[in-house]
Amino acid sequence: VQFVESGGGLVQPGGSLRLSCAASGFTFSNYAMTWYRQAPGKERELVAAISSLRGNTFYANSVKGRFTISRDNAKNTLYLQMNSLKPEDTAVYYCAKTTGSSYLTSTDFNSWGQGTQVTVSS
Repeated sequence: VQFVESGGGLVQPGGSLRLSCAASGFTFSNYAMTWYRQAPGKERELVAAISSLRGNTFYANSVKGRFTISRDNAKNTLYLQMNSLKPEDTAVYYCAKTTGSSYLTSTDFNSWGQGTQVTVSS
């Protein structure tokens, strides 16, 4: 199982970024997927999740209405569109698979990518 996250960078408050996660080594369309983030000195936190086929989604309250998670099962790729970014969104963002098809299933913590750094600063 491998994940390669990309799309991070430095952006001003109020700006936008689109993160991508290329997945391999498993049947992507069978599993719900998640985005996590980890800020310096803080624990890794769940940002968003999406079911395998129906596109049901979950968002943390801190990003609801600003971030959109999506997936392209034909390309084995997960996305996170981030709008109206705030300094508190600064973190390394990671994708991870879950253990089932529903976004309610638990995250498989055995495999992580290298993450992509998002810095929101003026």
